[in-house]
Amino acid sequence: MVSNTKEIALEQAIERHLTGTITEELAQGSAATGPWRIGRPADFDAALALDTRLFWEFLETTQSKVLDKLKDRNPSDWRARILGQFDKLVKRKGVLHVLKKGLPVEDAHFSLMYPAPLASSAPKVHDNFAANSWSVTRQIHHNLANPNESVDMVLFLNGLAIVTLELKNPWTQQTARYHGQKQYRERDAAQTLMQFGRTLVHMTADADEVWMTTKLAGGSTFFLPFNRGHNEGAGNPPNPHGHKTAYLWEEVFQPASLAGIIQHFVLLEGDKTAPLAKKTLIFPRYHQLDVVRQLLGHAAAKGVGQSYLIQHSAGSGKSNSITWTAYQLIETYPERLDLPGARALDAPLFDSVIVVTDRRLLDKQLRDNIRDFSEVKNIVAPAMRSADLKAALENGKKIIITTIQKFPHIIEGIADLSDKRFAVIIDEAHSGQSGQAHDKMNQSMGGGEDPDENDPQDKILAAMRSRKMRGNASYFAFTATPKNTTLEKFGTQQADGRFKPFHLYSMKQAIEEGFILDVLANYTTYKSYYEIRKSIEANPRFDTLKAQKKLRAHVERSQQTINTKAEVMLEHFVGTVVNTKKLRGKARGMIVTQNIETAIRYYKAVQAELARRGNPFKALIAFSGETEVDGIEYTEAGMNGFAEDKTRFYFDGHDDQGRPMKVDGQNVENTFRLLIVANKYLTGFDQPKLAAMYVDKKLQSVLAVQALSRLNRSSPKLGKRTEDLFVLDFFNSTEDIKDAFDPFFTVTALSQATDVNVLHELKATLDDAGVYEWAEVEEFCTRYFDSVDAQQLSPLIDTAAARFNEELELEDKAKIDYKVKAKQFVKIYGQMASIMPFEVLAWEKLFWFLKFLVPKLKIKDPNQDALDELLDSVDLSSYGLQRTKLNQAVGLDAGESELYPQNPNPRGHRGEVQDDPLEDIIHNFNERWFQGWSVTPEEQRVKFLNIVDSVKAHPDYEQKFSENPDPYSRDLAFQKIMKDVMLRRRKEELELYKLHAQDDAFRAALYHSVQAVLSEGAATK
Repeated sequence: MVSNTKEIALEQAIERHLTGTITEELAQGSAATGPWRIGRPADFDAALALDTRLFWEFLETTQSKVLDKLKDRNPSDWRARILGQFDKLVKRKGVLHVLKKGLPVEDAHFSLMYPAPLASSAPKVHDNFAANSWSVTRQIHHNLANPNESVDMVLFLNGLAIVTLELKNPWTQQTARYHGQKQYRERDAAQTLMQFGRTLVHMTADADEVWMTTKLAGGSTFFLPFNRGHNEGAGNPPNPHGHKTAYLWEEVFQPASLAGIIQHFVLLEGDKTAPLAKKTLIFPRYHQLDVVRQLLGHAAAKGVGQSYLIQHSAGSGKSNSITWTAYQLIETYPERLDLPGARALDAPLFDSVIVVTDRRLLDKQLRDNIRDFSEVKNIVAPAMRSADLKAALENGKKIIITTIQKFPHIIEGIADLSDKRFAVIIDEAHSGQSGQAHDKMNQSMGGGEDPDENDPQDKILAAMRSRKMRGNASYFAFTATPKNTTLEKFGTQQADGRFKPFHLYSMKQAIEEGFILDVLANYTTYKSYYEIRKSIEANPRFDTLKAQKKLRAHVERSQQTINTKAEVMLEHFVGTVVNTKKLRGKARGMIVTQNIETAIRYYKAVQAELARRGNPFKALIAFSGETEVDGIEYTEAGMNGFAEDKTRFYFDGHDDQGRPMKVDGQNVENTFRLLIVANKYLTGFDQPKLAAMYVDKKLQSVLAVQALSRLNRSSPKLGKRTEDLFVLDFFNSTEDIKDAFDPFFTVTALSQATDVNVLHELKATLDDAGVYEWAEVEEFCTRYFDSVDAQQLSPLIDTAAARFNEELELEDKAKIDYKVKAKQFVKIYGQMASIMPFEVLAWEKLFWFLKFLVPKLKIKDPNQDALDELLDSVDLSSYGLQRTKLNQAVGLDAGESELYPQNPNPRGHRGEVQDDPLEDIIHNFNERWFQGWSVTPEEQRVKFLNIVDSVKAHPDYEQKFSENPDPYSRDLAFQKIMKDVMLRRRKEELELYKLHAQDDAFRAALYHSVQAVLSEGAATK
């Protein structure tokens, strides 16, 4: 006899696991032995979507006294009264409401679900939960108009339908992704079981995938994946013990799990006064459920004092994950009394949860969710000042919300909170958690001084310890793009010394699952070509490297250059986006510029070009503060014509309530189509209507990912697809963008911890210079930590500054070198103090002294005056653009990406400079950037120099080559870098690539020449 591979086999497998038997065996006299019971299709009331037998059985068993009141008063129709009230309430508020709030009938009140107990719950709560009746019924005929139509499986809780399941069999070419979803889309949503809110979720599953929806809407029904992910992408991993989707019934459908989902995850969002049909029912995706449960489980098992890095891509539903985590952390209890922070097994681990975020939306979500979840009201408080935070803690507020910018101010004045236990949730961990803001956060978490500690060294040690990850706080850091310092601070250290995230939902998975779009699918690059000419008779000499950089910056920000680029941008936006009615005619574009001045010049150029075209739409600009350009002061509000905080709404066309924006009483829903920015709105700005981005700014690493990801928000309402997205990049190459995105495409890891021994070397160099006496450092710290008046600190700092600025006979280059190293000491120690497993008192003292000294150290670049004169010596004679890559898909590398620690090697002023005449600098500049050459030796020289630049830009260059002291490993690293560089350039330089690959002599000569140039450059640094 062969295996049963038909669809019914999957039904039987699920039923057997849940109940311990299957319907066919039950008919032969077997008894169910699992936590679930087998329901009978005949007991299902299709008009009520209710298993009436198990419903009445549950009420009789658990609440007979309440039931008897109604029976005695209404002996003939007590059932009808209860069912009538049940049907009316579920139609109005949904089944989730009656499961959580119960069913009031006249003067009686029935619990329709007993919640899962907490560690602090009384024995009665445990007993009640055990009295819940969980049942599964196969082949339920639910359609009153078509009695032959059935659903494969329905899960019930105390007779109430909570989950419907359509099962498919890929071995017979029937899949959940296509056939299961199609079947649900064709269901009659007017039938009670299929009505919105009548059940919690509709799922379709096969042996490989699970999909879900909470609302059937015919052909427009939107399904979400409920899969675990595989190879950092979509789908599910192989299961050595059964089907890939077995986690659904083996884990998710267990009674404690489903009860937890109902109590703590499922949300009915929308205006409280709106009808049920206007609301949104949210059921958690698998990774959301998984991350919250893993965080809570780990905290309960390990206690307070842990740190967690959650790398969740845009599109992960991070806001909901954070709100679910925050709410449930306040009800997390220790598993054992010997855990850090545990006070009693029935006392929560954390007194308060502090959420540090920049998103006002998150504040609203937290408040709304907790109002729905918690029996205790008013447990959320904002904190914008230290007084607010203090009051919130004293008043027992469980969740305190603040912003990254406000946090340092909030904690001022808080003397000692070390008796409290905190969970600190940091939204977008990288964006504001370096330097002193985070140090002060740790200080507030328990680094207050002991009033009996009068010894200055003890006070300094207390301050140093205050910047540690304090034992009375756990940190939960959420980010899509972790930096190396973020990984080292919050990541989980592996046995091999690397740091990895605690939980991952990757960009790759988000793209494959359709929650975000691939912004690199249609990437067009442009290269600028320009020629400059000397405008003076003389031929002065300049620092070549700085001169070349300054010349390019000068050309790129000239109005002539910007006008040319703006014309190209508008030609594309109007022709390809607006006229083709992308996103149903609502598509928007963003122009990303170098700085505020450039943004203002772009705005002028765009306005002029729009006027020339008859003003088909309008542009907006976004920047903070006031900026002077050509002698005129500009502000965002002044240029746009309305308040700065309204820019995002006018750009969308609607306010935060969805109402059309108006100007002079007229709707402007689709008036503002372009937004010109420099830095503002490059992060944290969600606008699904964005379809095109025009980049004229250097984008690297995290900024590149965050900026370009403004485009990736999917929008089923707008029909937004990957092919609707366009990026035109006038500054970066596709290789640059690939290098920026690769580390964050799947999982990001840190290769090793930062080597803090460099601080010894830096301190020795700074000590030897004679700028300060160590006794001055000691005295400064004594006074500083005694909180003396600032006037008593100034003489110590001023004395050292005067030595540096006036007394010591130091050359300008030596002064530059000293200040660079002093700033480096402050930066490295400031970042590492919070995570070093040891304390070096001398480092701490020098850190505080240098923090106040560095701003008073005066230096002058000896070449600066000459460079300032450079731009008066040249004119731009021609400018042009050439498209180098058209709608190219930038492919990213799957697999784990590895970052390296922050550069630990001390560096100073780059020393001797290459000093060339102005004519030579201009010649070399034009040779590199102007396209009017033929195939000459000069062109070969340019190609060679481009290879050198590519080597320097390689992610392994600094760590594994230029700063590698071992000659053998250094040479191996160089060969690998060169192979990578040549492989990436093979399409553009095919002839050169063939020579490199096939001619050993040529390859050796090329490698030798490149190393020679690199060595020469290093010698001048």
